[in-house]
Amino acid sequence: MKIPDRAKSLARVKIPGRVKNPGGVKNPGGVKNAGGVRGRRPLCRHGVHSLRGKLTLANVGLLALGIVVATAVSLMGMRHYLLDQIDTDLSHTRDSLSSTRLTMRQIDSLSALALVRDHMLAPTDGSAKPDSIFAAVDATGKAVDVAGFTPTSTQRALAAAVHDPRALAADSEPHDITVHGASYRATGARLADGTYILLANSTDALHKGIAKALKLDVAIGTLLLALLACLTMFSVRRRMRPLEDMVETSSAIAEGDLTRRVPSSHHPTQEVEQLRLALNSMLHQVESAYRTRERSAAQLRRFVGDASHELRTPLSAIRGYLQLYEKGMLTDPVERRRAWDRMNAEADRMGRLVDELLTLARLDQRPELRFRNVDLSRLVRDAAEDLRAQQPGRPVTVGADGTLLVRADESGLRQVLGNLVGNVRTHTSAEVPVRLGLEREDGVVRLCVADQGPGLPEEDAARIFDRFFRAGGGAGSGLGMAIVQGVVTAHGGEVAVRTAPGAGLAVTVTLPAR
Repeated sequence: MKIPDRAKSLARVKIPGRVKNPGGVKNPGGVKNAGGVRGRRPLCRHGVHSLRGKLTLANVGLLALGIVVATAVSLMGMRHYLLDQIDTDLSHTRDSLSSTRLTMRQIDSLSALALVRDHMLAPTDGSAKPDSIFAAVDATGKAVDVAGFTPTSTQRALAAAVHDPRALAADSEPHDITVHGASYRATGARLADGTYILLANSTDALHKGIAKALKLDVAIGTLLLALLACLTMFSVRRRMRPLEDMVETSSAIAEGDLTRRVPSSHHPTQEVEQLRLALNSMLHQVESAYRTRERSAAQLRRFVGDASHELRTPLSAIRGYLQLYEKGMLTDPVERRRAWDRMNAEADRMGRLVDELLTLARLDQRPELRFRNVDLSRLVRDAAEDLRAQQPGRPVTVGADGTLLVRADESGLRQVLGNLVGNVRTHTSAEVPVRLGLEREDGVVRLCVADQGPGLPEEDAARIFDRFFRAGGGAGSGLGMAIVQGVVTAHGGEVAVRTAPGAGLAVTVTLPAR
């Protein structure tokens, strides 16, 4: 950020968003954190309502939802597959019985009845829950004897569970029933004599398998959720470290250390890195504005002190002569005339000082200049003629032939040339050569006023544009070069100084050739 040299302009610089200092801790001038000691990290709450906790809960919640959906789909698929196997077996057996067109009497007379009874029917006394149940019922749904064997309690329970054997036999799909508290899939087949054969296969093993699979899924899902929560906490903590560094840096800056910046992390993400760069840029601007304001305040105080001192000197002289006149101490006409001349001289000096201060004040307000085509070569030649008239013995060289037009304010350029020539006339002896040069190059116009005087040391050259600065406490108000810089800056140009002890002083004014 380029710092203006005019004190009033600097005094008006405002910092966007005042930098607050919590706790009332004062740090004039922005005291740095000596030795680069890092401030204490502010306490961060990592509860459920923190960003870390919310991200962890979101990840765990999404995984839990995924596990629930996947478990439900897998269990439903497994149940559908196993039930389909049971239904296929029942349908195959029913179709086999139906295709034989046997009657109950024929079944009783078949020698294979024992095989059917032992391996297929497997009637029980109800003490156990068989995997398959076979029962014969009449049209009313009452269990009947098979090959002289009385129906067992399990077969009667099957017959009771099937309310309408006719509908069961007519339906192609098996039905769910409950026999002695156990779940079965049942179907029926109608024999040629009107008797119905009921077939049922247990689904107890299917339900137990689903329950075991559910327990296994719950256990594995819980383990995965716990693992994900730990990994998420670790990952979020690592990713959130740059944000914690930003909080720490902001807290250190709030305490007065304006030099702190957010450090770069080892593995930054694109968004966090962009935020870090933007924050560091903002902090740099804040620090620059704060330093500028501090310098502006210091320059304004020095400016007010210098102006008061410069005005106090002529006022004190005028007051002293008036007191002498009031007390009747100026009786001699020559003394009165001398006192009158001195008061006029001091009044003129004070008037010139006030005019220069008003000029600087108008320049600080950036007035609208009256731009028009100005022959800068003619102004340079006029300034050289004025210098020859005031100091006939000074060698003056002019390098401004012909016509060189620029768009500028003529009165402002005349004031610039007058101040530069007056500076040479005031601070160098009358026999020191002076050269006024003018040239156009690369779209700019350069005006150079160089003398072969004693020059200035480096520390004085650095302050030559400061207000009320006079090298070696010499003559003048110390505002001439400040006015030169203000006028040239208002024209969009620059002023440069080249000097060294014993090498003279060269002031170069660069203006845009509009």
